[in-house]
Amino acid sequence: MMKQMNDIERNAVVADMKSFDAPMPSVGSFSFDPTKKSLFNVRKMEITPKMIEDARAKGIEVIESPAQYVDRSVLGGKVRWNTDKFEIYVGHWVEPILDELTELVEKEFFLPYFEFVYDKHWDLGHGWSGDILGSR
Repeated sequence: MMKQMNDIERNAVVADMKSFDAPMPSVGSFSFDPTKKSLFNVRKMEITPKMIEDARAKGIEVIESPAQYVDRSVLGGKVRWNTDKFEIYVGHWVEPILDELTELVEKEFFLPYFEFVYDKHWDLGHGWSGDILGSR
């Protein structure tokens, strides 16, 4: 004979199930609208601890989203996992709004920790550089 759950038991099970439904951190790309102070053209892919373990086992250090949208005519950046941290590649345009962008990216990509990395090619169409701007 099957036992029926009471309301308290049912609510406890639903709460447990919801905890598994929490979003995982993501990698991807974004554009920034300075007028609206918001992100748009966001493309992201959740990454799980298992994906990181599997990448390490294969000797892969960087996890990036295959569905990145990059429009070099607008302000934007890229979020990726590199060995043991999240990195956000941006141009110098970010310096005056670093705190504001930090909050937007944390919320959109569910990042527990990350560092901004200056990449000159995010300065609207240049080559690569890898100076670290700051960590969060």
